[in-house]
Amino acid sequence: MTASKYKTFRGEATSLFFLGSAKYAHTMSAPESTSVSLKDRNVVPDSEPLRIEDVNLLHDFIDKSKKLVVLTGAGISTECGIPDYRSPNGAYSTGFRPITHQEFICSSSARRRYWARNYPVLKKFKEAVPGPAHTALASLEKANRISLMITQNIDRLHHRAGSSPVELHGTVHIVTCLYCGFSISRESFQDQLNSLNPKWAAALESLAYDSNLNECFGIKQRPDGDIEIDENFWEDKLHIPTCSICNNALKPDVVFFGDNIPTSRINMAVEAAEGCDAFLVLGSSLTTMFPFELVRIAREAGAATAIINIGETEADKFVDLKIDARVGEILPRVLERLGVPDDICDLEQNKC
Repeated sequence: MTASKYKTFRGEATSLFFLGSAKYAHTMSAPESTSVSLKDRNVVPDSEPLRIEDVNLLHDFIDKSKKLVVLTGAGISTECGIPDYRSPNGAYSTGFRPITHQEFICSSSARRRYWARNYPVLKKFKEAVPGPAHTALASLEKANRISLMITQNIDRLHHRAGSSPVELHGTVHIVTCLYCGFSISRESFQDQLNSLNPKWAAALESLAYDSNLNECFGIKQRPDGDIEIDENFWEDKLHIPTCSICNNALKPDVVFFGDNIPTSRINMAVEAAEGCDAFLVLGSSLTTMFPFELVRIAREAGAATAIINIGETEADKFVDLKIDARVGEILPRVLERLGVPDDICDLEQNKC
C-alpha cells in the first residue's frame, strides 16, 4: 500500500494531516540559531542507569528479526550535543520558535531573519561527531541486521557514521532553489554568504573567542549561548545569495513547519513499515504525526514494535516493548551480545 491510498488524519492541534498529498503541518525545522559551543550545553535529558534486563530485552527483539526497520529521532543526536525541541533542555525551553514554511516562502524579511540567525549553524553542526548510537547502527547495517533505516534528523550524523538512511525531513547540508530546484551544498552557500558579508562573517568567527566584541555588527551572544541579531541588520545590511541559475530565493533542504514531506520518502517509509517483521524506534517521542503513524502501520501489519527513548512517547500504550534508556548506552551493549563488531571505518572519511 502506498501513501497515496491513505485518508485524512488529524495531526497537531492546529493542523490536518494529508498522507494522500504528503502534506501536513510539520513539527520539525532547521534551527535558526544554535549554541556557540554545542558541547557546553547539557542537552541530553536525565535518565536512570542502564539495566541489564533492558539490554537483554532489546537483544532478543533485534535477534529475532529477519527484516528490521529502524526509525531514529533527535534523542540520538542530543547525545552528540545537538539540542532537540521538546525535552526539558530542548530548544523550546529557551523560548525558541521555529520559522514556518509559509513565512519563509512569503516574506523576504523572514528569509533574511532566518539566514541571519542560521548563519553559525553549519559550523556548529559540523562540530558534532557521530556518537555510539550512530556507529552501532552503522555496524548493524554492515552486518545486514537492518533492512531499512529512517531518520527524522537533519544533521547527517548517520551518513558520517557510514549509513544512508531515508531522511524524512531532509538535511541542513543542502540548499535548494525554491523556483527551479537547483541544489548546492551548504558549504558552498556559506562561502557565498561569507563573500557577500565579509565583516559580519569575521565578527561571527570572533564570537567564539570574545562574546562582547561584535555588538557593532548587530550581533550579540545571549547567556544561553544563542545568537541575537539586531533586526535592523538583517533588514538592511545582510546580503543573501540567490540561485545561480534563475536568481530566485534559496532554502535549506529541510521540511519546515507546514511544509510537505516528499511523497517518494513517505511511500518508501510506509512500504518498509508494512513489510517489516520488527519496527524499532530510537530516540523519538513520536509527537509528530507521520512517524507515529509508521509505528501504527507496522503494528497493524503484524510486526513486533519497540521504542528506546528517555521519557514518554505517543505510542507507549500499544508497542510491545518500551525501554527508558540512552540509545548510545544500550546499543553498544546489545552489539556485544549479538556478536556484531563495532568496527566502522574512520568517521573523518565519511563527510556529509
